[in-house]
Amino acid sequence: MSADPHEAPDRPTEDDPTEDDPTGDDLTDGELAGLDAHWRAANYLSVGQIYLMDNPLLTEELRPEHVKPRLLGHWGTSPGLNLVHTHLNRVIKARDLDALCVWGPGHGGPAVLANSWLEGTYTETYPDVTRDAAGMARLFRQFSFPGGVPSHVAPETPGSIHEGGELGYSLSHAYGAAFDHPDLVVACVIGDGEAETGPLAASWHSNKFLDPVHDGAVLPVLHLNGYKIANPTVLARLPEAELDALLRGYGHDPLHVTGDDPAAVHRAMARALDTALDRIAAIQRAARHDGATERPRWPVIVLRTPKGWTGPAEVDGLPVEGTWRAHQVPMAAVRDNPDHLRQLERWLRSYRPGELFDADGAPRPAVLRCVPEGTRRLGATPYANGGLLLRELPLPPLDRYAVPVGSPGATLHEPTRVLGDLLRDVMAATADRRDFRLVGPDETASNRLQAVYAASGKAWQEPVLPVDEDLDPHGRVMEILSEHTCQGWLEGYLLTGRHGLFSCYEAFVHIVDSMVNQHIKWLRVTRRLPWRAPIASLNYLLTSHVWRQDHNGFSHQDPGFVDHILNKSPEAVRVYLPPDANTLLSVADHALRSRDYVNVVVAGKQPCFDWLTLDQARTHCARGAGIWEWAGTEDGSREPDVVLACAGDVPTQEVLAAAQLLRRHLPGLAVRVVNVVDIARLLPSGEHPHGMSDFEYDGLFTADKPVVFAYHGYPWLIHRLAYRRSGHQHLHVRGYKEIGTTTTPFDMVVGNDMDRYRLVMDVIDRVPGLVVRAAAVRQRMADVRLRHHAYIREHGVDLPEVADWSWEA
Repeated sequence: MSADPHEAPDRPTEDDPTEDDPTGDDLTDGELAGLDAHWRAANYLSVGQIYLMDNPLLTEELRPEHVKPRLLGHWGTSPGLNLVHTHLNRVIKARDLDALCVWGPGHGGPAVLANSWLEGTYTETYPDVTRDAAGMARLFRQFSFPGGVPSHVAPETPGSIHEGGELGYSLSHAYGAAFDHPDLVVACVIGDGEAETGPLAASWHSNKFLDPVHDGAVLPVLHLNGYKIANPTVLARLPEAELDALLRGYGHDPLHVTGDDPAAVHRAMARALDTALDRIAAIQRAARHDGATERPRWPVIVLRTPKGWTGPAEVDGLPVEGTWRAHQVPMAAVRDNPDHLRQLERWLRSYRPGELFDADGAPRPAVLRCVPEGTRRLGATPYANGGLLLRELPLPPLDRYAVPVGSPGATLHEPTRVLGDLLRDVMAATADRRDFRLVGPDETASNRLQAVYAASGKAWQEPVLPVDEDLDPHGRVMEILSEHTCQGWLEGYLLTGRHGLFSCYEAFVHIVDSMVNQHIKWLRVTRRLPWRAPIASLNYLLTSHVWRQDHNGFSHQDPGFVDHILNKSPEAVRVYLPPDANTLLSVADHALRSRDYVNVVVAGKQPCFDWLTLDQARTHCARGAGIWEWAGTEDGSREPDVVLACAGDVPTQEVLAAAQLLRRHLPGLAVRVVNVVDIARLLPSGEHPHGMSDFEYDGLFTADKPVVFAYHGYPWLIHRLAYRRSGHQHLHVRGYKEIGTTTTPFDMVVGNDMDRYRLVMDVIDRVPGLVVRAAAVRQRMADVRLRHHAYIREHGVDLPEVADWSWEA
């Protein structure tokens, strides 16, 4: 095949070896022939998946009807992925390794599917796709075909934990998989397009958090084939010395494999992998047995091969191999263009399929010589089906942490600080098994969870200064100021059979919006795959929330992550807004025990009134929504005149303060107070597993009475969830409406019209007959709001009747 036309002048080649790529011949001719046969077979199967729906072994001349009517898939990255897979097979078998591979160029699905079929795991998982000609035809036809399998390394792919449809997260997933798996080697193929993303760039720093004593190893393979969809890639065009300096600056020791001659590249790749694994073993031996404490420099392999390697050199007079034109389908008109059809056949036959598959279509023994056996195969490793390794989390009894509540609203606690005590003991209980981690972007203490440091410090492999606190090379609290990296670490950790919690400021969790999209999609698909064992849920604790970001101001005020989550698959998402410390304990206990969900828990870290005892909290959280009889004024003899509903800690306080004002100023009014913990309860039962039937909903909120709802986030979410309910026209929602600044806590709710006085005015405006009868009360409420504005501008703090307010039973 032709040489890469964009080879940098100072790039090492087989004729110009570098110190990291020593001369020598470590493979026998037989080993080389076996590796090449496996690689050619994988390439043949990859091309076949993109193009063919019949005649898989080319036992007859290729005809248009043998070709798929719609050609989909990505060829350009597949030969490089096949090379990596082939060589990983060799070292796994030779060294008896526990290994996992994260395929960053996930659109190279044909390659990983091809290798899974060759090693037999695909047939074991899907018995109808047999390892013969009929099974090969089925493998080809189903790829990117209606009713078939996706083009990416999807959940359906044995051995995968990473789809890679959205680029940027492969390396953080790989490190998450390696944490607390000391015997595991995680290879991670990073495409040069992905290497341009911000999340991937931050992920290179994960090696500063990898503990060589208790964690496994990550071996990045930076695959530079030169191009994205239509443009060159940045790292592939860097001079070798500059790229080398960049990777060394990240803390890695690069090993370079470069070329387009298969035999030479096979030998170089084998040497590079052996060298990398020898270095990894030496690093771990030094840390585990010799007491080495300095952060090691881990190896990285830089693999440069042409894009679309071994494919058509030219199509219609235009260069393809080694260019961006090889990215997806090099020839798209095969059915209609006889020249393209003949070129496709020559391409397929160039792999010499008769040498690779017997007459029945089964791979010949030489092709499988490098393949490991049993669970050592990359498609069969239990680390890629983490639910098989998952153990129950040792959660202690909640009674140890519950705050005493003699009467509602008599005491205050910081809910997340109370939760921190529970998490501390979970961390302590998992000290030996090391299967629980807390991640967050530099906010564990800020979010009042610092009690965990008594059980585990913060992971850190860099030098420690006398002023530093709670840093520990063996710690399991993970802090890096990159929400993307935190998310990727935790996803990789969960997908390989462990538990965890992600604590984050509410406004900035939006940074991982698209990452959680991908995880939810993954969960939705795996729920339909009986061979995928359930994994621990991805749990978010969102605190430092919108209503208590009065000090940081408008930039820190955004409660919209809940809206984003509730757009996703109902079977996989849950959103909880516990109003006090004991309900947070109950919700957290439930979330940490759950499987295959994304749980979003929004709770404050500031002092908050205690409303419910632990037993009451458990019952209330099990219901998800319920009437707080002690807070309202209905006596059961008639329907309420109005329903005051709330969801969230600050909205709950404002609703209870409004209920107290109504009791004082309008004692004859029958007020029902409803608190919602599980926000999905508002949905119809047919649209979400936690939804209420219409009978339940009407029983709680009534079918025709005014409902004034104070909600933690954007008010239109509540309307969207309840729009089909019979009483929707009577529903009036107050919440955050994008009005914020640096101000006092109460001014935040006043500015967004969710304060107690505004809620009383809303009741008066909506209950028939009150607008005239209670005009004086309404005027009094409006006057307090005016007085509030003047007071905070003079004194800088909230009105005494607000700051010193407490619930009166």
